[in-house]
Amino acid sequence: MSEQMNRLLGDSPARTLVKLVVVSLIVGFIMNVFGLRPLDLVDSLRYFLLDLWHTGFAALGRVGDYLLLGATIVIPAFILLRLLSYRR
Repeated sequence: MSEQMNRLLGDSPARTLVKLVVVSLIVGFIMNVFGLRPLDLVDSLRYFLLDLWHTGFAALGRVGDYLLLGATIVIPAFILLRLLSYRR
């Protein structure tokens, strides 16, 4: 069991814990220097996803507008061509 745990963590549990603590301190210091807070990062990700969601649906709405605009020309032309070819 101990060998499997070491293989999973990449080292002994104690050494892995020490490494994680040291790296967490370094990353926390760097984030503090740049004025970043964890909740700011979460909020930024949330706003990005919401903006992407709304922009995506706006793009779909524009596609629908283009479809209707093109259909006002294509559908009558199609019907007219079908009627003209039906007479032959």
